[in-house]
Amino acid sequence: MKSFKKVALVVALIAMSTCLFAGGSSESTSSYKIGFIGPMTGDNANYGILCSQSVKLAVDQANAKGGINGTQIELIIEDSEGTQEKGMAAIEKLSSTDKISCLVGPVFTGVSFAVGERCQSEGIPMMSPSATHKDITAIGDYVFRTVVSDGLQGEVAGHYFYEVLGYRNIGCLYIKNDYSQGLYEGMKAAFESCGGKVSAVETAQLGDKDFKTQLTKLKAANVEAIYIPNYTVEMAQQLEQAAQVGLNVPFLSCDGFSNPEIYQLAGDYTNGVVYIAPTQVEESDAYKQFVADYTAAYGVAPDSFATNAFDATNIYIQVMKEVGSDRTAIRNGVAAIKDYQGVTGTVNFAENGDLVAYQGVYRVENQTPIYIGAYTVDGGKLIEVK
Repeated sequence: MKSFKKVALVVALIAMSTCLFAGGSSESTSSYKIGFIGPMTGDNANYGILCSQSVKLAVDQANAKGGINGTQIELIIEDSEGTQEKGMAAIEKLSSTDKISCLVGPVFTGVSFAVGERCQSEGIPMMSPSATHKDITAIGDYVFRTVVSDGLQGEVAGHYFYEVLGYRNIGCLYIKNDYSQGLYEGMKAAFESCGGKVSAVETAQLGDKDFKTQLTKLKAANVEAIYIPNYTVEMAQQLEQAAQVGLNVPFLSCDGFSNPEIYQLAGDYTNGVVYIAPTQVEESDAYKQFVADYTAAYGVAPDSFATNAFDATNIYIQVMKEVGSDRTAIRNGVAAIKDYQGVTGTVNFAENGDLVAYQGVYRVENQTPIYIGAYTVDGGKLIEVK
């Protein structure tokens, strides 16, 4: 009996010491896990790789300074391959197994719609650096983005094409996905509200490589210009094949054209393209340092989406330093951000989670994007932002 009492006492003391240890160290052992979802393989892997490298750079820099309250941040990267199915498998793992506190991404719009619903239902803060469809943030109050909504991009595009470039009759070739179709619809509504006409529209499926049939039809339509609001690889193929079928009209595009890979894939075919994308980042000391650090770490310069991803990650880190790893507290902290000074400039979020920003206009000359200026639309008129 005495032996049993001794064993019981030892077990009780061990249990007590374990509880005391766990309770006393709960703050120091808090887990700070940031997830990332983007295409790391496949035709459009360049988007995911560039963005994930930014997230990793931000996490590495924070960890080098002691992490969050002395605890290292863990980054978990998942490959969506650009598909909703893979994206849903990724968020299932990140949520249930890894138990992340917040998510950077997804990179693509279609994946963001699917993953966003899961994040909203489980209360996981999600911040995309590149999902631009106007309805992404309508999913709910846990969804944010550090990229400008297509709602504004489409408006600026339609007005700029009509009011500044002087086009009255244009065509369009878009891929049947949420991103491309959303941009097409927004641009068309704005362009036609000005009095223009999108008189020839051709579509293609995701993964198509041959666009000559559509381009030949657009050639026969005698339009003044053609809008191609698609992803990098698709646009490169479309520009090259346009030349092959003798289609010699100006091409217009979207923020997908800001990926520097377009010049490697399409070369001189890019010259003359006018595209709408995030405004040019001011050459601040913070931005210059970011570009230098990124280039030194990865051997390439970041694109605009990667720059957005860097700010998104650092916003999370700043908020977690203040509120800890609780998902709801992080969401509330992000929503309360005011005049955050990021490498992209001053970051504020609208009540619906959209980035408060303008749109930039660029023209490609000798495979180099030339910045034209920043624009918005107010009262149905294009306004240049000085």
